[in-house]
Amino acid sequence: MIASADEGARAVAAQDTHRTVLLQEAVDALAIRADGCYVDATFGRGGHSRLILQRLGVHGRLIALDKDPQAVAAATRISDARFSVVHASFEELAGVLARLGLERVDGVLLDLGVSSPQLDDAGRGFSFRRDGPLDMRMDTSRGQTAAQWLATADEAEIREVIRDYGEERFAKQIAKAIVAARQRQPVVTTGQLADIVGAAVRTREQNKDPATRTFQAVRIYVNQELAHLSLALPQILDLLNPGARLAVISFHSLEDRIVKHFMRDAARADVPIRLPLRERELPPARLRLVGKAQRASAEEIAGNPRARSATLRVAECTGA
Repeated sequence: MIASADEGARAVAAQDTHRTVLLQEAVDALAIRADGCYVDATFGRGGHSRLILQRLGVHGRLIALDKDPQAVAAATRISDARFSVVHASFEELAGVLARLGLERVDGVLLDLGVSSPQLDDAGRGFSFRRDGPLDMRMDTSRGQTAAQWLATADEAEIREVIRDYGEERFAKQIAKAIVAARQRQPVVTTGQLADIVGAAVRTREQNKDPATRTFQAVRIYVNQELAHLSLALPQILDLLNPGARLAVISFHSLEDRIVKHFMRDAARADVPIRLPLRERELPPARLRLVGKAQRASAEEIAGNPRARSATLRVAECTGA
């Protein structure tokens, strides 16, 4: 993919401000082999990819994916024969690897959620702290914007999304307020949506803007983040070589729950209910959990507050 001049300029500026979360911990978790083939399935601004490349030998290989055209533009600045980037989402990984002539890889890294450059760019519409168009798409080349969805969704659907994906107890009041507001004028900016939510939420959580949960919910829905994660994890497991590692960084409870349950279930032997078996007769599990969930250190959080909610989980393919 060839990046436009505008995308390239934005990518360069964003690279200067972006701080990769759990950089050392995530790359350490992959247990990089010098001649291995790895996937950074969420390139972002390339912090993890660059460290992986430092640890690969001359015969190693790294494939990066990202659905964000600006992230892909940033990736094109890496000039390394061992590295390639594809504009795609991680749930498309099997197809991407097939097109590259690869059947299996030695490790996959997922760094979920929104990157700092996406949050800091008012034009992307992810943050209520900067007024801008209500877009929220991670892939700006396709799909429905948040404004388009809010203009057409009925009150019940908006309520369910805000309740289920934002875990917002005032979802009913917020949905009603959004529908009432759009009858007066289209809701097309982040500032409009933040003001609507702020007026509808009666009490505020300490140190949290009342719009936080609603913005999270709408973003998750517009990008189908949880659905894509649920599709991607079993697909990735089928693409791992024996001994290969899967490392996933999540940023909120809903996605972390999906990762935790997937790894836990894949690390259990699949035994038919009530079938009496001795331990040596149990079928082998497909994954082995590696350590406990890791969180950012106090030092990292002090330098990068967005690391506060990050959780890293790691599992290894048994080859079963």
